[in-house]
Amino acid sequence: MAEDRGEEREAGGPDVPYMSLLNLPLSSDLDRIGEQMHALARAQRDLQGLLAAVLGISSELELPSVLRRIVRTAMDLVGARYGALGVLDDKGEFLAEFIPLGLTSRELAALSGVELPRGRGLLGHLISHPAPLRVRNIAEHTESAGFPPGHPPMRTLLGVAVSVRGRIYGNLYLSDRRDGKPFDEHDEGVILALAGTAGVAIENARLYQQVRATSEQFQRLLLPQLLDLTPFEACAVYRPATAPGHLGGDWYDAVKLSDGSCVAVIGDVIGHDMQAAAAMSQTRSMLRALSFDRRTAPGSALRRLDRIMEVTGGPLMTTACVARIEPAGPDGWTLRWSNAGHTPPLLLPPDGPARILEAEPGLPLGVDAAMSRPDHSCDLPAGSTVVLYTDGLVERHDKPLEWGLETLLATVHGHAGAPVEELCRALADRHPGDGHDDMAVLVLRVPGRGASETVAGTAV
Repeated sequence: MAEDRGEEREAGGPDVPYMSLLNLPLSSDLDRIGEQMHALARAQRDLQGLLAAVLGISSELELPSVLRRIVRTAMDLVGARYGALGVLDDKGEFLAEFIPLGLTSRELAALSGVELPRGRGLLGHLISHPAPLRVRNIAEHTESAGFPPGHPPMRTLLGVAVSVRGRIYGNLYLSDRRDGKPFDEHDEGVILALAGTAGVAIENARLYQQVRATSEQFQRLLLPQLLDLTPFEACAVYRPATAPGHLGGDWYDAVKLSDGSCVAVIGDVIGHDMQAAAAMSQTRSMLRALSFDRRTAPGSALRRLDRIMEVTGGPLMTTACVARIEPAGPDGWTLRWSNAGHTPPLLLPPDGPARILEAEPGLPLGVDAAMSRPDHSCDLPAGSTVVLYTDGLVERHDKPLEWGLETLLATVHGHAGAPVEELCRALADRHPGDGHDDMAVLVLRVPGRGASETVAGTAV
């Protein structure tokens, strides 16, 4: 009997669960399980993509970059061919801005001259009814207004409102999945989650813009308005850095003295915060007072300032260049200057190439008050232009300083003879610096022939 039972087990006897084979899932059950696994994998993939998108969008602080990043991320998450973000106007009635992505160069050319959408048709429906909108066929929707001539054909639509602090900021539009399928409930959920993150990122970018604008306004309020320097021509430009939260310590100043000479100053307090900006204002005021004494050489003014800083323990380490332009006969002028660790002045004669005035730069202020400050001088032909600038204008992290100076020389030489305002603007707009530091430029042009003698005579 035992042998029979063994044979029975080998042949699939009663110990083998024959009946359990009947309990295996049917094909429909297997299909359902497969769909659930596919949906789970898709949800996990989209979750990972959403988390990466959140990090990417949150890393942007410039509002235009944030808005484009939101559209591109939404397109990638649901595989849409086209995407756009419409920003509402202040009243929330129409689109004040429309940012489309996904159009080819040919499609963009076909739409050249076509006014951007203002928020009518289906776009207007989403403005007045800010609930998620999925449309299988745009042309068949009762509120569809059609497309303008040259617009690429679009069939499906997914629209989601983007809120910032409880107020509708705009709408995110997606069209035509690349696989040809209409947008589904899963797509809607993913884009809704993205829209929530987008609202936070937009608010952060807006706050950053406000802080930067306030910081820049504060910085400009600390800078002086150039006084009347006639017969000298002068122009100054200040540009803040592009770095987030950057408040610079660059400044400039220029005053005309009673003997007909002109003192110009450029400086940079080390640091990028409110303390640096406050120190800049204090240092600028002290140096202006010291420079009004026409008997004080530039090097002496810097040395006295350094001693005052040491005693008061106030301002931070600072670089500065003080330049004094004095009449020297009927046909020329003399430039006397002293540097405290600052970039060298640049000279553009009226009939010669621009050149850097290389000289002993000295130590920055706040390092060693006992150190002497050497003075340097050179002749200025009538009509010469002197350019003072801070290092933010020429410095790059990936290039040597010499490269920045050569580029600066080329720009100055290319605008020889131009009005000082045009030269100053060109230097600020075409600067070789990488924008990581703020910059200041001061351009001074001495009078033409005969003016120096007239200035000297009337000043006595």
